[in-house]
Amino acid sequence: MKIEISDDIMRRAKLSEEDIQLRLAILLFEESMVTLAQASEMAGLHQVIFQQELAKREIPIHYDEEDFERDWETIKKF
Repeated sequence: MKIEISDDIMRRAKLSEEDIQLRLAILLFEESMVTLAQASEMAGLHQVIFQQELAKREIPIHYDEEDFERDWETIKKF
């Protein structure tokens, strides 16, 4: 999918294409509409770098008790 934003609006907003991609990915992740992996891909960033961007904005990653239990069971197998 391609979204077009006029150069004039981009200049007024003082945002680059990369800024908009990142902000959209963060918004969708924050609203639980995409996963961390999907948002990272959408932003064009490695997951670690994307997580650093989330941390800068004080946005927590979605990791609940169920995720922990699943990870713990995986670790115990090793």
